[in-house]
Amino acid sequence: MARLTTPLIILTAAASLSLSACTAFGPSNSASVYNSRQAQREQVVRMGTVESVRPVTIDSSNGDPGILGIAGGGALGAIGGSAIGGGRGSIATGIVGGLLGAVAGQAIESRMSKKAGLEITVRLDNGELRAITQDADETFQPGQRVRLLSSGGVTRVTH
Repeated sequence: MARLTTPLIILTAAASLSLSACTAFGPSNSASVYNSRQAQREQVVRMGTVESVRPVTIDSSNGDPGILGIAGGGALGAIGGSAIGGGRGSIATGIVGGLLGAVAGQAIESRMSKKAGLEITVRLDNGELRAITQDADETFQPGQRVRLLSSGGVTRVTH
């Protein structure tokens, strides 16, 4: 039984991490990344000055619970727990392991779905204020001249 359990644990862990990574590396909120539908599309360009920059957290899960993390962690925990003890003891440890694994898997997926972002407030040349949230892969300073690129409901702040 132990010979079969170890490969199952490794396979379940790898599958869980792979599926969790799919949600963590979803659509980019970077001003430097365009998907294929956005390439070669005309964009409206507006010029402005950065008023303020505030660090924020971007959550790609959109507040949804991590089902893949819960299922993967639960399965991994149940397999690991059931390998401990024998008979009814392995059933009880499998249940406890499954519950603990589900909690841990959800926490890991939740952590992986979050990344650093910036809320950039820009005063356009016409006097209007706009706030755009995007990945924190570029630095912006108050007083800096920037471009706002808008197309299809998506606006990016660039240098």
